[in-house]
Amino acid sequence: MIREVIVVEGRDDITAVKRAVDAEMIAVGGFGINAKVINKIREAQKRCGVIVLTDPDFAGDKIRKIISKRVQGIKHAYISREDGTKDDDIGVENAEPEVIIEALKKAKCEISDKREYFNIDDMMFFKLTADQKAKERRERLGKILGIGYSNTNGFLTKLNNYGIEREEFIESINKMNKEMEYGDII
Repeated sequence: MIREVIVVEGRDDITAVKRAVDAEMIAVGGFGINAKVINKIREAQKRCGVIVLTDPDFAGDKIRKIISKRVQGIKHAYISREDGTKDDDIGVENAEPEVIIEALKKAKCEISDKREYFNIDDMMFFKLTADQKAKERRERLGKILGIGYSNTNGFLTKLNNYGIEREEFIESINKMNKEMEYGDII
């Protein structure tokens, strides 16, 4: 498991990287990098580090520069134009898994054991799934923790991959419950 969050351009890039490694990812959606995406990247950098892996073209370089200006201390992984080109299309999504792995190694990614500190029982106990307001609760808790919204499985993955500790989680749950007028859990 790659400890850092990998920032890519789009969904096809996520698919390609997932074929190569187990890692949390953020897709920036091309040039449409807004404050919300930058804040997600900042939070990821603060919690576990970030590696930027963009397409080996002008647009990829521009996205990389935008992120680098706004988020300090990130790492960069690069694939060559040759390795990222297929049928005149250039992008991370065209790279073979071995090429992506090598690029991440050169970026000095950190390998860690998969962390399974939180599980589905926690999601159910704290009404983050299987509850009428589960979606709203995940949205609010994701905002408080700075990890954003995800469906149940995605949220559970983020809780584990972003290194969130039980104490921070409980404090955030209590804050969310006060906002939603439920009161403290613990």
